[in-house]
Amino acid sequence: MVAQSQRDDGIWWECEDCGLLFDDKSDASEHEKRCDASEPTYIQ
Repeated sequence: MVAQSQRDDGIWWECEDCGLLFDDKSDASEHEKRCDASEPTYIQ
């Protein structure tokens, strides 16, 4: 499940497994389906 996060510049969606942030809920949901729950190897 993705979590909604309020930031200064708007609403973001966070993968609850690895913490990666997305500006689109559907992108976050797709990522979470494939997430291996490790730290992201890149910075978004």
